[in-house]
Amino acid sequence: MTVDDHALHELIVESQDLQVDALRDMKGMVSDAADLRQDRARNGVDPARLNKLNESRRLALRNGGLGLGAFASRGLLATGLGAAVAGIVASPAAAQGGDVNVQILQTASSLENLAVATYGAALGLDFIKSGNAVVKKFAETTMGQHKEHGDAFKAMTKALKGTEQTKTNPKYQAVVTDALPTLTDPAKVVDLAIALETVATETYVANMSLLDDADSKALMASVMGVESQHLAVLRAVAALLAGGAADLIAIPTDAAKLPAAAGSVSFPKSFEPTDMASPPEEGAVK
Repeated sequence: MTVDDHALHELIVESQDLQVDALRDMKGMVSDAADLRQDRARNGVDPARLNKLNESRRLALRNGGLGLGAFASRGLLATGLGAAVAGIVASPAAAQGGDVNVQILQTASSLENLAVATYGAALGLDFIKSGNAVVKKFAETTMGQHKEHGDAFKAMTKALKGTEQTKTNPKYQAVVTDALPTLTDPAKVVDLAIALETVATETYVANMSLLDDADSKALMASVMGVESQHLAVLRAVAALLAGGAADLIAIPTDAAKLPAAAGSVSFPKSFEPTDMASPPEEGAVK
């Protein structure tokens, strides 16, 4: 397969521009978060705001965990991976104490840490290293962006006087560990990446509404936009692989040869649902 290096470079530049936009105001956000933490220490927490936050959290936990139905709607139940992730989502989470803002950021960090480790493992596979150049470059770029996302979430956690989460998400780490030996072709790698990016995207959509720190909310919203881009690309790649059209995963793409569904497969719904979202405490530091 021939890859136009200039076109591929331009695509990567566009992705990095979105990443830069997402993290541009990071220093100011961290400073403002630290100020907010000091204000809370002096004045305490507004009871009305706390009640609203807790009610929103309880609603999210009640509505979450659709499990098998959620993955069935995405066509991911054809593999053991889909069933394993769905089973995790269906399991109720035990409530934990502590600052929900910090817990949300720690859980986000745990998902980003896992994404970095997983993309790193995938890049070590021979059929990725010596396979489709576009897929390889996407994995390398995406892994770097996940690293930056994790660093941003850790910095915000620290600003709120929380403990940085340096470990991977404990529930999904088990799924990835079990899946790694089964990754025998690009399609299986893409399925695993889709599962992780789906969980991350929907977690940020759901937990963003539970944050009462405006800067943490802005950061999570920005990062969620980048994760959505990752997910859209992976869905398109998966569809082409499933349709036996791996040769169309190229830069530049021959648009005339793409199937009719190419314009909608990356965005199956107008808005991402939240039924695969991890609750705030799932990846919190214990």
